[in-house]
Amino acid sequence: MPTIAIQIYKALAEQIISGEFGPGDKLEEKVLAERFNASRTPVREALRELAAKGLVDLVPRRGGVVASIGVDELSDMLEAEAELEALCARLAAQRMSMLEKKQLEELHSDATAVAQRGDEAGYLEANKRFHDQICAGTHNVTLAKTVRDLRARLAPFRQTQSGVERRFEVSHDEHQAIVGAILAGNAEAAGLAMLNHNARLSTNALRRVREGKHE
Repeated sequence: MPTIAIQIYKALAEQIISGEFGPGDKLEEKVLAERFNASRTPVREALRELAAKGLVDLVPRRGGVVASIGVDELSDMLEAEAELEALCARLAAQRMSMLEKKQLEELHSDATAVAQRGDEAGYLEANKRFHDQICAGTHNVTLAKTVRDLRARLAPFRQTQSGVERRFEVSHDEHQAIVGAILAGNAEAAGLAMLNHNARLSTNALRRVREGKHE
C-alpha cells in the first residue's frame, strides 16, 4: 500500500482496537477522506486491508462497518499462534543450517539500530523478516505458511502496543534470547523464549481490546 494508505490503515486499526470506533459504526469513504485530507483511493485501500484483517465489513461503493471483535475468538487465535510459533522456534533450532543461523543473527543485529532510534515502521519490517526467517528455518512449508497467515491476521492487534514502555527495546531483548537459543541448537530454550515473547504481546493485545469494550 502507498504510505498514506498505510497511515490511514494504522490510525483506524488503533481506533477500532481501542474501542474509539465500536461494532456497527460506519466508516464512510467521503468522511474519512476529508478527515485524513486524502483522496478516496488510499482510504479505500486502507478499508480493504482492515477488511482483510477482519476489523471491518465492507459496504460496496460506500465504505465499511466496524466488525465485532470477539475477545474469546481473539484469545483462541493468539494462543494458537503463540504455540505454533514456539514449535517453529524449536524446529528451527534443530533444522537451521549454519548459513540460515548466520542470516538470522544478521537480521537481529540489523534491527538493533532501528530499535534504538525508535523507528516504528522500520522495526515492524525488521520484526517481520526476523520471524519469517525462523518460520523458513523449520523446513516445513505447511507450518511456516500457517504461522505467517496467523501473524498477518493478528498483526493489527499485536502491533497495538501503545502504553508499553520501551516496547522496541523489550521486544529486541526477547529476540536476543530466541536467537541465542537457536544458534546454540537448544530447541527447548528456543521454544520457551518464543512462547514467552508472544505471551507478552498477546496479553497486551487482549488488554487493549477488553479496555476498549468497557470504555
